[in-house]
Amino acid sequence: MTFVGWLQILVFFGLVLAVTKPLGGYLFRVFEGRPPLPRVLGPVERAVYRLGGVDPQREHTWGQYTGALLAFSLFSLFLLYMLQRLQHVLPLNPQRLPAVEPALAFNTAASFTANTNWQAYAGESTMSHFSQMVGLTWQNFVSAAAGLGVALALARGFTRRPGPEGQKTLGNFWVDLVRGVLYVLLPLCGVYALFLVSQGVLQNLSAARELTTLEGVKQTLAMGPVASQEAIKMLGTNGGGFFNANSAHPFENPTPLTNLVQMLSIFALPAALTSTYGRMAGDRRQGWALFVAMSVLFFVGVTAAYAAEAQGNTALGPAQVAQAGNLEGKEVRFGIAASTLFATVTTDASCGAVNAMHDSFTPLGGLVPLVNMQLGEVIFGGVGAGLYGILVMVVLAVFIAGLMVGRTPEYLGKKIEAREMKLAMLYVLLFPGVILGLSAVAVVIPQGTSSLNNAGPHGLSEILYAVTSGTANNGSAFAGLNANTPFWNLSLGLAMLAGRFLMIVPVLAIAGSMVGKKAVPVGPGTFPTHGALFTGLLVSVVLIVGALTFVPALSLSPIVEHFLAGAGKVF
Repeated sequence: MTFVGWLQILVFFGLVLAVTKPLGGYLFRVFEGRPPLPRVLGPVERAVYRLGGVDPQREHTWGQYTGALLAFSLFSLFLLYMLQRLQHVLPLNPQRLPAVEPALAFNTAASFTANTNWQAYAGESTMSHFSQMVGLTWQNFVSAAAGLGVALALARGFTRRPGPEGQKTLGNFWVDLVRGVLYVLLPLCGVYALFLVSQGVLQNLSAARELTTLEGVKQTLAMGPVASQEAIKMLGTNGGGFFNANSAHPFENPTPLTNLVQMLSIFALPAALTSTYGRMAGDRRQGWALFVAMSVLFFVGVTAAYAAEAQGNTALGPAQVAQAGNLEGKEVRFGIAASTLFATVTTDASCGAVNAMHDSFTPLGGLVPLVNMQLGEVIFGGVGAGLYGILVMVVLAVFIAGLMVGRTPEYLGKKIEAREMKLAMLYVLLFPGVILGLSAVAVVIPQGTSSLNNAGPHGLSEILYAVTSGTANNGSAFAGLNANTPFWNLSLGLAMLAGRFLMIVPVLAIAGSMVGKKAVPVGPGTFPTHGALFTGLLVSVVLIVGALTFVPALSLSPIVEHFLAGAGKVF
């Protein structure tokens, strides 16, 4: 590890901290106050409501909110599937790419609908410009906006008081969706895309170009609307790359400056939502407590990853290890520090974009991205998903604190009772159940193991990483598993849908249960949820839940691989 490497990490985090408060205030104004530019964007917003037959003044109960979200997502899934199946007859297909085969089309539709953007295909040779823009980029916007809506609904459940006549509403899903796209994602992505173009990222509708290199070899360079997809891919924590190499490709991520801005944009909205939540709670310290807990977990992860990659591959021996660290699978223009920082950020925030190949990390270096995802989208997490994930952990932490002091657990003055705990435990158990269950099936049937490029513990890491990435709605991969097979396309497609929507339902149920409760005044026995003690308890709960669940599987994969590599055994 070097001073310059740590300086890069600290500058990045300083920028995240700098944008959290102003962007959080902007989000609060958009969703809980009067949105900006009412004369410009207001007519557009109202026109969308009229076109969709939406009454923006009519708020939803948790059941109505859930029903609207699931119906919209199901329609989006079907539409994206059909678009891929018909892409050969649709416009903007200069390469005349064929229709996407059924299993892969289902996997991709499920992936982008679930805000995962797992890609079992090479984008430049599979998707037409029309599919990229109308299908994938559109879904990047609405899936991120839907995640924003769920987080806001849960926040309203904790912070709102019962309305007149016992009204228990959480907002309007369609309003949250439209405002998330119109006031947040579109304006930010417009400016962001122009910045990327200025740095050399492609943005055109041309066909691929065949060039002759200085050595006389012919090379095909893919063209397309890259910058526009890159902007929402990062800002919406989607992660799907236009090119197969993702953000390691110079046409997607050409300079160290774009690399820094891409990482910042991954964390920007998830971090800002903690500030928004503090404003909604009427106590900004509540939001900062969540931010600090996420930050502690982030620094633990990035320190471990950087140390492992800077140390190098122990299988090469101490002399080679001490020289340069592990540069395998990394872009030289970024180096070890920026590559491990990117890997940590993208798996903290369930983004899935990569600027280095995680399969080439050392065993302990690859362990960090894997653990980040297995902690359950709580280290800033995806857009919206990070906030509602950490708030579920808050429910568990408050319950534990209540048991310790012998009082009924309370959060923001509202009692945490049996119903909320059952829903929180359902949320906590569903996630590892899908990951460990599907991984167990994959390692014992030939359809799962036939796609592996490596044996032994590294092969297990590849399977565990793929299933974890899909269920956690991350989308990154170890890249050592050929996932474009019927088994993997169908199973991971179902895992992505389960990891998104089976998790959202108990979250919204918790919101519906909490919104109708009366808040009790703060008393001398109330456990404060905005100080260092609670932040430490929250971090401990997150780590303990993850450790108790996944340590046995991790011990058989990257951990044992690390010790075997030290003994000269590689896979």
